[in-house]
Amino acid sequence: QVQLVESGGGLVQPGGSLRLSCAASGNIFSIYAMGWFRQTPGNLRELVATIQISGRADYADSVKGRFTISRDNAKNTVYLQMNSLKPEDTAVYYCNGVITVGTITRNYWGQGTQVTVSS
Repeated sequence: QVQLVESGGGLVQPGGSLRLSCAASGNIFSIYAMGWFRQTPGNLRELVATIQISGRADYADSVKGRFTISRDNAKNTVYLQMNSLKPEDTAVYYCNGVITVGTITRNYWGQGTQVTVSS
């Protein structure tokens, strides 16, 4: 019913930048919030940034000042601009959406995109 498709991951050198995109499609009534999480092997998935329909954004302390989340409500798309990347930012990044289909609101996840920060 709902698909979240991520793009923009890849390999970048420390100090570099990447921009992730995630487009939601399907029988969507509304999107309350969208966000990005990341996960490394053996660790739990952790919050990176979220943005509500109002535009309010929240960030993990580890990315504040370096990452910027934004959304295009008309396109049901969320972006994550990542600057000053560090090796510890290496992870699989997952897009998340709190989406209403019909009368049911639930979390949806993308398939993940790999971000590798290495020289």
